[in-house]
Amino acid sequence: MSGTLHVVATPIGNLEDMTYRAVRILSEVALIAAEDTRHSRRLLDHYAIKTRLISCHEHNEKSRSRELLERLHAGDDIALISDAGTPAIADPGYRLVRACRLAGVDVVCVPGCNAMIAGLSISGLPTDSFRFAGFLPAKKNARQKIIEQLGAADHTLVFYETPHRLLAALTDLRQICGAEREIAIGRELTKKHEELFWGSLAEACEHFSQKAVKGELVLMLAAARKELPQETVEEALQRLHAEGELSWKEIVKQVAKEQGLTGSDVYRRSLPLRQRD
Repeated sequence: MSGTLHVVATPIGNLEDMTYRAVRILSEVALIAAEDTRHSRRLLDHYAIKTRLISCHEHNEKSRSRELLERLHAGDDIALISDAGTPAIADPGYRLVRACRLAGVDVVCVPGCNAMIAGLSISGLPTDSFRFAGFLPAKKNARQKIIEQLGAADHTLVFYETPHRLLAALTDLRQICGAEREIAIGRELTKKHEELFWGSLAEACEHFSQKAVKGELVLMLAAARKELPQETVEEALQRLHAEGELSWKEIVKQVAKEQGLTGSDVYRRSLPLRQRD
């Protein structure tokens, strides 16, 4: 029988976020495919895990997948990890998982940390509907095009960003989405210097321009505010009359207050509607 590929989430900063199951799986498998073996070795050493490491990153994943599939078909269990967080989520791993699916090899998840979910959970932004759009493009024109395409969304948008591109990204977001658009930015989540900025895009630009930015970043942009179409005086009169709860005198008074008009003006405009009754 073929072995199993275990997709194992690892801490995004704080090593205490490793799960008991993750430690056990990494200790029991025949091989661990890691994005960066040197980086992952520090994690394994912390938990006294002696399992052999092999690299599987964006530059060799396609060719490495064939080798790993051979080991899986031979009956070996293998774990897939990235440098931090959940493999295949804006990290290498998708191609290997897909190759296993196509080859009929079992793939199971060992869930744990993910920077996007960690950030959303403390952002204070609506999470009933959101879209993860990965890293914003490095080049200005491509970045602005993506922001223009996604900026009017009626749900929370989540991006990853690098420290040296943060201000450029915030400047483009402010220009396209408006200075008052709400944003939450998670920096160094779960680490010693964790920060969660919360405010407008204008305030974010000011805040992060004060000093050099370090660490991993998650940008969470609030949904665009939808401007409701302005109701005309006639539409307001008809709506309140149809509800049947107010007299015409009360309707005129309420519409005048809502629309900032004089009672006499609204009364005059209500006359044609009254004549239809």
